[in-house]
Amino acid sequence: MSELSVNHLLGIKYLTKEDIELIFKNADHFKEVINRPIKKVPSLRDITIANLFFENSTRTRLSFELAEKRLSADIVNFSAASSSVKKGETLIDTVNNILSMKVDMVVMRHPNPGAGIFLSRHVKASIINAGDGAHEHPTQALLDTYSIRERLGDVAGKKVVIVGDILHSRVALSNIFALKLQGAEVKVCGPKTLIPKHIESLGVKVETDLKNALEWCDVANMLRVQNERMDISYFPSTREYAQQFQLNKKMLESLNKEIVVMHPGPINRGVEITSDVADAENAIILDQVQNGVAVRMAVIYLLASKINR
Repeated sequence: MSELSVNHLLGIKYLTKEDIELIFKNADHFKEVINRPIKKVPSLRDITIANLFFENSTRTRLSFELAEKRLSADIVNFSAASSSVKKGETLIDTVNNILSMKVDMVVMRHPNPGAGIFLSRHVKASIINAGDGAHEHPTQALLDTYSIRERLGDVAGKKVVIVGDILHSRVALSNIFALKLQGAEVKVCGPKTLIPKHIESLGVKVETDLKNALEWCDVANMLRVQNERMDISYFPSTREYAQQFQLNKKMLESLNKEIVVMHPGPINRGVEITSDVADAENAIILDQVQNGVAVRMAVIYLLASKINR
């Protein structure tokens, strides 16, 4: 297979296993490119990409920008996080204004689930979902599973536990889809109040004891508690959460094996993970950041190759 089965990247649930393999194959190539002295390729010199961020983001936005620049695309940045652009109508107006500037692709983060899908039906441009509310964050799941493959050789057959605020996390949902599609076993672990009710219908198991989860897994993906998405209190205090669900050195050393530790960032050091664990040899958090640029380059390149066909 030499091209993606989709024209947009709206969520992992719309991809096939072959799509993911194609993205990874291209990411391998781009990873080699970004480690060269000259880190640019002229692949997308005739493509213009608009980055629309209706929600604050530093890491994802910078990662996409860097990926676009490495591919020599022209970039338009639009940050609406502080503006009142919240409703569907305004969203279409904003995007149409940008598209009238002859933009080929839109990378969008939006607080409303399904915003990217809505947009893809109304505008003539390729859409990449950079996170829509608590719904999906497909490029994060791709770079996470790519990082697992890089460290462990394969994703199939691996046991991965996702720990923390599953309820509010778009990273968790996209990761579950991506891991299951690639043949991994998945468990989620966290306070019962932060585990969605019907999560088992996605083919994952629930574990409420962190020690049990760590003894079972090959990989622990530690999520931060998303206080900004919480309108009520889901656990008594941060201190109590940390007592039960924090990954620390002592806990890692008590295991009779070495596990891979991941975190999508930004890290709340001392809450979900301690500094000595975040900076340890078996933590691949900085690899995830580097792989993020290569994977996003692959996604942009593959989608751009389908434009104007």
